[in-house]
Amino acid sequence: MSWLASILTNGPARKALGLLLVALTIALFLLNLRRAGERAGRLAERLSTSERTHEVQRQMLDAASRRPTNRDALAQRLRDGQF
Repeated sequence: MSWLASILTNGPARKALGLLLVALTIALFLLNLRRAGERAGRLAERLSTSERTHEVQRQMLDAASRRPTNRDALAQRLRDGQF
């Protein structure tokens, strides 16, 4: 314990310890920013994928709403060349 007390009372050692704590704080802050950026990137990618999926589902529902109701309607559309 006496070596810790001597470090804390020594001027240059105290200054070096303070600078070390500042550097550690900045490094941890930058690492946290990086993690937050990665998380935001993953969320943006997930949102983009979800939007594409919903667009495809909307197109499928639109196509299903325009389908022939029965075989006769399908045959008529094929004869008319509207399919």
